[in-house]
Amino acid sequence: MKHVRRLVVATANRDKITEIEALLDPGVELLERPSSVGEVEEEAPDLIGNARLKASAVSDATGQPSLADDTGLFVAALGGKPGVRSSRFAGDAATYAENVSALLAAMDGRVDRRAEFRTVALVRFPDGGEVWVQGVVRGEIVDRPRGAAGFGYDPLFAPDGGRGLTFAEMTLVEKNRCSHRSAAFGALAVLLR
Repeated sequence: MKHVRRLVVATANRDKITEIEALLDPGVELLERPSSVGEVEEEAPDLIGNARLKASAVSDATGQPSLADDTGLFVAALGGKPGVRSSRFAGDAATYAENVSALLAAMDGRVDRRAEFRTVALVRFPDGGEVWVQGVVRGEIVDRPRGAAGFGYDPLFAPDGGRGLTFAEMTLVEKNRCSHRSAAFGALAVLLR
């Protein structure tokens, strides 16, 4: 495997970058995506495809190794939705709060609350090579938002083994012990040593 010390991150989401920085080895420097590289259209049918599109665009533009991830919340009672459209569940420009409201509305009256978060983390190298991993955490959708930490669907997702707390009720340290993102980036950190 390639020994990597610097990665250009494909995301401009500061919340994600903060979590990723806490999960990778301290010796790995994350560089912000240049402003000249715009948002990449996430048009792939799966998480790996979307991560690959983003990482490839940034690596091709910068000539450096690029790190991208894609995450989805897959709810059993909704046939796996919102899935790859998680960040756009309530519309293409939806806010976190709008997506949370849309999910609560879709779950109204549903007994089966099982769900899982999946994250794919992918590094693309300038030579076209890549490595990727997936992290998964199972849990359930609670009936109302709880907690003020985290982002996205964190106020609605209580992971298995999380003492009944939602991700938004946990500290970042607690969340990183059990989250999908920590599983993915922990595995990726091992590959990049």
